[in-house]
Amino acid sequence: MTERLAAQFAFLAEADRLKQVLRASTLGDGSRRENAGEHSWHLALYALVLADQAVPGVNIDRVIRMLTLHDLVEIDVGDVPIHSAGGLAHGSAKTLAAEARAADRIFGLLPPDLARELRALWDEFEASETPDAVFAKALDRVQPVMQNIASGGGTWTQYQVTAAQLEARVGVKVGRGAPALWAYVRERTRAFFT
Repeated sequence: MTERLAAQFAFLAEADRLKQVLRASTLGDGSRRENAGEHSWHLALYALVLADQAVPGVNIDRVIRMLTLHDLVEIDVGDVPIHSAGGLAHGSAKTLAAEARAADRIFGLLPPDLARELRALWDEFEASETPDAVFAKALDRVQPVMQNIASGGGTWTQYQVTAAQLEARVGVKVGRGAPALWAYVRERTRAFFT
């Protein structure tokens, strides 16, 4: 029991480092950059509040678990913004490999049974094939859009994002997991892409 608890607390202490990872997105008021721990918490709340936007059969408890875990790899890799270019580009083979190594290390801190369970949820989120993961991924894409809207355009100017890029990089994923949600959000983005 002591060994198991030591491993669990080691993982939790490591997870605390997520609060030090700054994201490209700002808080809604634009006062500072959001950290990855705040982002994960906010996404869990998104899942609770927007559960009615999920297709039938989505298990919101599993979605919340995925969203709580999904960015832990940023402890090692850092935030890789969806509109980034060069270096570690979002979704590149180099980034995916770095994130997989980080997942091996971080989930490997846990007792083996718990490591397998939580790593499986992370892998499911990354694969984005199950209804739970598709909805979780949709929320992960829409939250930064809402932060950018709230902060008057946020990082869209910095990354020179176009409406077409937003649709391709974000809208497709959100629309796949929550079509009505993307229709609503897309309409609110139009003022920033005229």
